[in-house]
Order: sequence, then structure tokens, then C-alpha cells
Amino acid sequence: MTNPWLETTFRMGAAVLAGGVIGFDRQMGGRPAGLRTHMLVALGAALIVSIPLSAGLADSSRAVQGVATGIGFLCAGDILHHVRDGQERVKGLTSSAALWVTAAIGMVAAAGTWRHVVIGTGGTMVILIAVKPLEKHLMKRAEADEKAAQKTAIGDAG
Repeated sequence: MTNPWLETTFRMGAAVLAGGVIGFDRQMGGRPAGLRTHMLVALGAALIVSIPLSAGLADSSRAVQGVATGIGFLCAGDILHHVRDGQERVKGLTSSAALWVTAAIGMVAAAGTWRHVVIGTGGTMVILIAVKPLEKHLMKRAEADEKAAQKTAIGDAG
């Protein structure tokens, strides 16, 4: 590809799409880190790794280490949860992912790769605003499936 905007859009879009596929699966399984969280992590990782690549640096190992640190932070947030009314609750994962991707956008801005800033910011806003209704729909569907399974289990036991 010769158009840098198109290439960046393709790369960032591919990262978001891959994160979305994984996140969709996790969301359907009722996991705390779902669709938007995975999409944000993928976009953030792509943005961070793009910094040395866009700058023409051969070694991107430090960027990869930064991604690993960010993932470690999110994993810790996934582990730290509480139980209320017999239900496990995890709060703040999407907020954490949004903060992490915002840091990535800041890093690409510092590197002067403006197309990454624009696409990263736009992608983040689309994920946080436009994908939220889809995520809520998936959560309602998962809750309905769980209730139906419980009714079936109770009916089978009786």
C-alpha cells in the first residue's frame, strides 16, 4: 500500500476487528472483559507497536514490553473482583482499557504520527460510544440465556 492513511486505517482496523472477534466470544461467554475491552486492548497494542515502526526503528522490543506491562495491569484488574448478592462483579475494566489506549494515543502524538492519533482517537470513541449498545444487547442476551438454562435445570431436577 502506498497511501499511509489507508495503510494505517487497515492496520488499526485489523487490530480492532481481531480484538472484536475475541471480545465477542468472551462477551457471549459472560466474561467480565468483553467486547469493548478486547477491542481497546488490540487498538492500544497496535498504536504502541506502531510508534517504532512509524519512526523507522528496527527494534520495537521496548514497545512490546510496554504492551506487556499494560496487559499485566488489565489482567490484575480482571483478577481483582468481588462478590455481591452471590454474583461476581468486576468494575472498571473498560475504563482501565480506555485509559491505557489514551496513553497509547499520547505516545503516538509524541512521536508525531498524526494519522495514528486521529485514527486511534476516532477508533476509541467509536468503541466507547457506538459499540456500547451492542455490548448491552449482548449482555442482556447472555442474561436471558442464563435464566433459561437455570429454569431448565430446575425443571430437570424436579
